[in-house]
Amino acid sequence: MIVKDGLYYTKTHEWLKVDGDIASIGITDFAQNQMSDIVYVDFPKVGATIKAGEIVGTVESVKSAEDFYSPITGKVVEVNKSLEKTPEDINNKPYDSWIVKLKMSNSAEISNLLKKEAYEKLTK
Repeated sequence: MIVKDGLYYTKTHEWLKVDGDIASIGITDFAQNQMSDIVYVDFPKVGATIKAGEIVGTVESVKSAEDFYSPITGKVVEVNKSLEKTPEDINNKPYDSWIVKLKMSNSAEISNLLKKEAYEKLTK
C-alpha cells in the first residue's frame, strides 16, 4: 500500500492535496485496493457547497458502491471528467486521479486531518 508524503488523509480513506485555497480530493490507495476494479464515479455539481464530512459522491466498483466524503468545507470548482471515460485510473494511479477540487472555505479544518504517519498506523 502506498501512502504519499505531502498529502492529508481521512479516517474514511480520502486524501487531500492543498494548492493555495484549492484542495484536490481523491480516494487513497488503501480504499481503491479494498474496492477492486472501479467502473464508475458519481460527481457533485460544480458550484455546490459541501461541508466537511458530507458525501461528495460515489465510487462504484465491480464489488461495491462506496460514498466518499469531503475532508473540508468548500465550493466545488472542478470535477475530474476524465474519470467518466477511464474510472480505472483511480486503481492505477490513486494519488494522480483526483475526483473533485474545492475552493476551501476554512483552511483551519486541515488540522483535523491525518498526516502520512498517522494514516499508515490507521491502515495497518
